[in-house]
Amino acid sequence: MSLVKKFMTVGGATLGSRVFGFARETLMAAALGTGPMADVFYAAFRFPNLFRRLFAEGAFNAAFVPLFAKEIEANGVDGAKRFSEEVFGVLFSVLMLITIVMELAMPVLVSWIIAPGFVGDDAKFSLTVRLAAVMFPYLMCMSLTAMLSGMLNSLHHFFAAAVAPVFLNVMMISALFWALYTGSDPEVTAWYLSWSVLGAGILQLAVVYAGVRHAGMSIAFKFPRFTPNVKRLLILAVPAAVTGGITQINQMIGQAIASGKEGAIAALQYADRIYQLPLGVVGVAVGVVLLPELARALKAGFMKEAANTQNRSIEFVLFLTLPAAAALWVLSDEIIRVLYERGAFSEQNTSVVAGILAIYGLGLPGFVLIKALQPGFYAREDTRTPMRFTGISVVINTALAVSLFPLIAERGIAVAEAAAGWTNTLLLGATLYRRGHLEWEWPLVGRALRLVAAAAVMSGVLVYLLHLWAAWFTPQSPLLTQVTALGGLIAVAMVVYFGVAFAIGGANLGMLRRNLKRKPSEAAHPPEA
Repeated sequence: MSLVKKFMTVGGATLGSRVFGFARETLMAAALGTGPMADVFYAAFRFPNLFRRLFAEGAFNAAFVPLFAKEIEANGVDGAKRFSEEVFGVLFSVLMLITIVMELAMPVLVSWIIAPGFVGDDAKFSLTVRLAAVMFPYLMCMSLTAMLSGMLNSLHHFFAAAVAPVFLNVMMISALFWALYTGSDPEVTAWYLSWSVLGAGILQLAVVYAGVRHAGMSIAFKFPRFTPNVKRLLILAVPAAVTGGITQINQMIGQAIASGKEGAIAALQYADRIYQLPLGVVGVAVGVVLLPELARALKAGFMKEAANTQNRSIEFVLFLTLPAAAALWVLSDEIIRVLYERGAFSEQNTSVVAGILAIYGLGLPGFVLIKALQPGFYAREDTRTPMRFTGISVVINTALAVSLFPLIAERGIAVAEAAAGWTNTLLLGATLYRRGHLEWEWPLVGRALRLVAAAAVMSGVLVYLLHLWAAWFTPQSPLLTQVTALGGLIAVAMVVYFGVAFAIGGANLGMLRRNLKRKPSEAAHPPEA
């Protein structure tokens, strides 16, 4: 399977999850708006989500996958199975301990980390503690799910791991439908949602475990022992856990600052859900596929193949995220109005969330490029360098968020996150290039500049059409009219962008054909001289 086809497999499954996520957030906006109960639920949900990124996706996509690939190369499937069982025993035990400690410490965590702005409001504070306590075991399920997903990705079985997140959205949508059907008040709705999160974690774990069994491997629980392989994993995983959760860390900081203003947490969450669509479809797909590809090429000694794979991934990211960033900037008001403006979600809410989304759009290419650059370090078992850059970006994010929030409220949080993302991207890229792990390709630079030009032309066309079609996006316009008009704008934008990009040389059929025809054997044999 070619690199692009692997991206499409993971990206397609992730797209399905994000579409369900849109449906979920639309129902959430109608049921809760940006009111106090929305703030409470999102604050409680952010914490287990942060630890999911720290202990699950960050640690195991960065540390487990290269070591698992090394075991396959050195000792075959049996050696990889033994390694997996060693890790599973330790991981399960550590997660159980963390879960117990966090449950007992939840009031302290809410008052100091999750939502310090809720202190003094006994009702909001108490409910946030209880909802977070219900959802925190989701971390344990998702961390084990991440380990099994890393196994599947290393074995080139991408679909089950990519489709598993759909079940979180399905469970939460079901809870929302039931709450709306029974006429539940916002607090009861928040309880339904919290229990659906826990149920979804159990279901996702079952799905990927079935996928591992289907791939021909089974995992038995073994008494935890710190073998040399497990120690090596922990050495790599601790910095990788911090690095992998950089977006969530910055968002947690932003949430803590925003908790001082009612509705701010929910507004940031609604905007975040939309920019997560391109970030997830492109960024997650690139990160998931690129890491095992680079790890195997490097273990086999094929440095040129690894460099080419890295550059093609960067090219793929720019090709798809530049137009997405431009569209989020230009169409932010129309997107928020169509998706959310109904029920408890007002026209004023639309203005606030749209402003946040536009800023997130500017940071989108940087956020996704991080996913394409970090595997260049992780595949070489270097997790400390990205962690240092993560620390720098967190400092920048915190300083800007604290400085800008009093001036421009929620938009200041978004500016801080975007600036931190781009800083991290530049540090990662410059270091890879300095070490000789990233090749400078003038053709790639030229195509990137042409893609920027194509995105600019597309933006100009959208601005012109928005002026012509303004009457179709008024709050008084029927929803069907607004949806049709937005769909028309997106369709025109795609035609203009891809047409201009191919016409001026930002992309060409030969480039796409080479990527689509790339065979797995190319990563298993040295390139011809």
